[in-house]
Amino acid sequence: MSGRRTRERAERGPSLVGERWTLDVGPVAHGGHCVARHEGQVVFVRHTLPGERVVALVTEGRVGDSFVRADAVEVLKAAAGRVEAPCPYAGPGLCGGCDFQHASLDTQRALKAAVVREQFARVAGLDVDVVVRAVPGDEEGLRWRTRVEFAVDPAGRAGLRRHRSRDVLPVDTCLIATEGVLDSGVLDTEWPDVEAVDVIDAAHPDEPVLVPLPAPEGSDGSGGLVGELVRSGDWQGEYVVAARGFWQVHPGAASTFLSRVEALLGAAPGDKVVDLYAGSGLFTMRLGELVAPDGFVLGVEGDRGAVENGGRNTEHLDNVEWRANRVDRELRSLVGQGVTADLAVLDPPRTGAGKDVMAQLASMGPRRVVYVACDPSALARDVKAAGEHGYSLVSLEAWDAFPMTHHVECIAVLEPTDRD
Repeated sequence: MSGRRTRERAERGPSLVGERWTLDVGPVAHGGHCVARHEGQVVFVRHTLPGERVVALVTEGRVGDSFVRADAVEVLKAAAGRVEAPCPYAGPGLCGGCDFQHASLDTQRALKAAVVREQFARVAGLDVDVVVRAVPGDEEGLRWRTRVEFAVDPAGRAGLRRHRSRDVLPVDTCLIATEGVLDSGVLDTEWPDVEAVDVIDAAHPDEPVLVPLPAPEGSDGSGGLVGELVRSGDWQGEYVVAARGFWQVHPGAASTFLSRVEALLGAAPGDKVVDLYAGSGLFTMRLGELVAPDGFVLGVEGDRGAVENGGRNTEHLDNVEWRANRVDRELRSLVGQGVTADLAVLDPPRTGAGKDVMAQLASMGPRRVVYVACDPSALARDVKAAGEHGYSLVSLEAWDAFPMTHHVECIAVLEPTDRD
């Protein structure tokens, strides 16, 4: 096997790692880097901005590759949006957690909007006009991450991983982590025989939860349950979720997305709603109240632990049902039984829902679909798939739930193309 890899590398050409090239930087690309070219070869360059001229150090790639990766180690001509990175660990060869600390917040959001537009044009063939909006609750793009998994080096020191590496960079702070995460003492503690420590700063309990990984003998490694308070207009509710399960890490994200889904979906008493990839019921519990007394909500989620917590969060609602199943399998079963829906919400993982799910969902005939997405490329692909089954994009929002990183949350609304 190693011999074959050696031959493959030889066929690709010699390594370019360590080369220094002067580059004129082009547009931003999906993934936290910009695109440049060197002697015809595409270069993905981190720590730079469109329009800059930089000296870049090649970090990955060989002669003949379709692209190589590089870091901007010297800025010869700076763009107007460039700022001094607030974190000492944000830079070439350092922490890989943040992509855009060298850009002002307005510039970061403009870059993210450009990526969303480019992905929809390239993948879905759609020209979308989108502005990335701020999510309330952070401090000028910092102090928003309520859950951080710190890696631990062989000496037992907690830190963060370098970009595209398993190497651990010991740190004494993380500027995007909340004060609660840092006050947990994770960075002041030695962690022998531990690979990582997950720190969760939730509304309840009052003290941050620390979960060593792998889990100590006798522990299930879940970290137990945490509680989150969410609001939508005058309504508020609390839901529980596994500490190491999926939940929005920005303190304002859950309430922001809940209120937007409620407003965009337009659920009313009597509606039948399917909530796909429902997690522990952030949307489900509110939708159950909105469609009562005669409406019905079906929550579908593949994680059985999340479904158990969703049941706890909606136990006061007799018009909510949960199914612990893969979404594609459950939809196929529902469609086979002739089940229809008035409305649908889906919040899939980063990989998206996929063509099969979009086809099955369209077969259920909802008058409106609200799709919450953390990856614009996957969303664009699924919007294109929906178009093949009679559904069109009628609105698109983008939210900066992950400042300083390249990630952006989108909310799309789809409706039947021939609606009147």
